[in-house]
Amino acid sequence: MGVVATANWKLGVCVGTAAFVVAALCANGQQDRAQGSPADSTSSSDASQPASASDVRALAETVTALQAEIHALNAQITDLRAAQSRDDEQVRSLQEQLLRAEGKAHSDAASADAASAAAIPDGQQGYGPASEPDVSATPMNSAQPADRSQSETIPERLDAIEEDQELLNSKLVEQSQTKVESGSKYRVRFSGVVLLNLFANRGTVDNTDFPSVALESEQPFSSASFGGSVRQSQLGVEVFGPNIAGARTSGSVNFDFAGGFPQDTVNGETMGVIRLRTAVIRFDWQNTSIVTGQDHLFFVPLAPTSIAVQATPPLSYAGNLWSWTPQVRVEHKIPLSDRSSFLLQAGILDSLSGDPPAPGQGAYPSWGEQSGEPAYAARVAYTHSLFGEDLTLGAGGYYGRQYWGAGRNVDGWASTLDASIPLGKMFLLTGAYYRGRAVGGLWGAIGQDVVMSGSLFDPDTVVKGLDSMGGWMQLKFKPRANFQINAAYGDDNPFAGELARYPEGQASYLGYSFARNQSPFVNFIYLVRSNVEFSVEYRRLRTAVLDDDTQTANLYNATIGYKF
Repeated sequence: MGVVATANWKLGVCVGTAAFVVAALCANGQQDRAQGSPADSTSSSDASQPASASDVRALAETVTALQAEIHALNAQITDLRAAQSRDDEQVRSLQEQLLRAEGKAHSDAASADAASAAAIPDGQQGYGPASEPDVSATPMNSAQPADRSQSETIPERLDAIEEDQELLNSKLVEQSQTKVESGSKYRVRFSGVVLLNLFANRGTVDNTDFPSVALESEQPFSSASFGGSVRQSQLGVEVFGPNIAGARTSGSVNFDFAGGFPQDTVNGETMGVIRLRTAVIRFDWQNTSIVTGQDHLFFVPLAPTSIAVQATPPLSYAGNLWSWTPQVRVEHKIPLSDRSSFLLQAGILDSLSGDPPAPGQGAYPSWGEQSGEPAYAARVAYTHSLFGEDLTLGAGGYYGRQYWGAGRNVDGWASTLDASIPLGKMFLLTGAYYRGRAVGGLWGAIGQDVVMSGSLFDPDTVVKGLDSMGGWMQLKFKPRANFQINAAYGDDNPFAGELARYPEGQASYLGYSFARNQSPFVNFIYLVRSNVEFSVEYRRLRTAVLDDDTQTANLYNATIGYKF
């Protein structure tokens, strides 16, 4: 408004000046007529005629110039008022945005205690790319007044713009404290979880901090253990890139510290080696996605809920198929209504056979990779909204050929079913089932892929894919948004008849002929805050070895996780 007042002041000065000039000319003419002598009247009259015409012309020109300046000032005032209105509207928009941001921050803090999320989402085998709003659509990038150079010459407008800039800078500084700088211009998000797991095992297991099977006790060693571990902690980085051919692009990579231990290092058990879990690139259209990289098995997407076991999905080797596998897949969603849809998925995967890598730094092909072709998988799923949750029923299939030398080909395959069924507002039933052959690379058949009639180096040895079946089921009870109870049971059952028919050897890196592995568990998960969660869990392992006693182990865990 100071700018408009300045323009009005200029207009008043111009009008006053014009009036003063007119009055002075009139007074001067009257004075000349009053002082003129009679003798000179004729000559004065003759001379005054052209002088009066000249004065009138000058006055007319002055008035015309003043009118032009007045019109210019009026136009400038109109432009300045419009610019001032735009500035006021922009300031109001910024103020409203800040108020909304502050309100959202308070709302997030208030609802944080009631938020519910485990270290991985319920029923999912890992983190997915987050969908977030585009930060380019903020008022900081909104349109500015068109005639900015003209308005910048006015001190009052500059002062107002400087105040707005200071406000924006303060918000940018505040945001920069929580953002990660990227080598590119695209937004990057860093996340993870610090996970402390305190465990007490009563029985001999294959791995102390996240065991999968129970083993026979070896004398004179104790069958009981107690310890703590943080090597299941995770780190993740996500980048949200440009739109390509109409698709939103994103990428993510996730690590943990469960990749083994440094050799010949004192207390090396506390110094877990970092390990790649997943690395994914996504192209997402409205109903279609292309996913490339190393990811979970898309045809078995569900997993039980536990934060005590994160280095592998819960109930691994107990009916839960999984793997982190290089793959390329296509997903297409077919909406049926506002509440229902079909999902079609298909892709190719690295054909894994469950054998450990050879020593050294070189990569050698697995038995599946030696087949010279990828594995193939597909899944179809139906989803319907029920009780505010998604009811999902899915069916999938997998095929992967393996080559074991000397012309011995093994066809690995699996048929899968998965379901997530809400049972009212507080209960959720989830589960998965598989029937397959040669699925040791997918953690099926308790890690046993094939059976052999003799030595693998004998060309006459028969190599056969081991048949197996298994699955798991979980009931979730969630009486509050920040508290849940999960009870689950898993069972993996290789065909004992085939194990007995080929007793000479099985392709299991543990060196046992496992006939069955059962594992129930129950846990309580409480979110102290939105980023702090606490859990206690009891799990039991019951593992049967061919022609030997069944071994059991009781596992007790107390876990605290801090997500960032």
